[in-house]
Amino acid sequence: MAKSPPSSVLFCCDHNSIRSPMAEGLLKQHAGTSIFVQSAGVKGDMDIDGFTIAVCREIGVELSRHRVRSFDDLLEWGDDLDSYDLIVALSPAAQRRALEYTRHYALEVEYWPTMDPSGFGDGRETKMARYRELREQLAARIKARFVV
Repeated sequence: MAKSPPSSVLFCCDHNSIRSPMAEGLLKQHAGTSIFVQSAGVKGDMDIDGFTIAVCREIGVELSRHRVRSFDDLLEWGDDLDSYDLIVALSPAAQRRALEYTRHYALEVEYWPTMDPSGFGDGRETKMARYRELREQLAARIKARFVV
């Protein structure tokens, strides 16, 4: 059964270059402006992944201007993590970091285990198939979780 939607969500993964920006874009497409959505990574040391941009563009989600950011960047820029209603961690490292930051706040953290598609496949089409699989997995999870 779906829970009622929060007013603000932070998606997080390892580098904020594949999974969390994809989830951010998908929820924004699904919910419009009814939910404030951001994403972050444990680290912010990579650029947005080109395959992520490509598979999201296929369904009308534009990520080419996504600015990669880490938890530390958010805090440095004055974005209080306790201002989010929900943090959705998409990797074990992100879950640990989210729980570390939220141990002093009454803030919900959900863990959605998701694969990192970047290490799979040799050719472009094989890689694209893995990224599409992730996109569809996240889209289904978002539709099930966020009733808007």
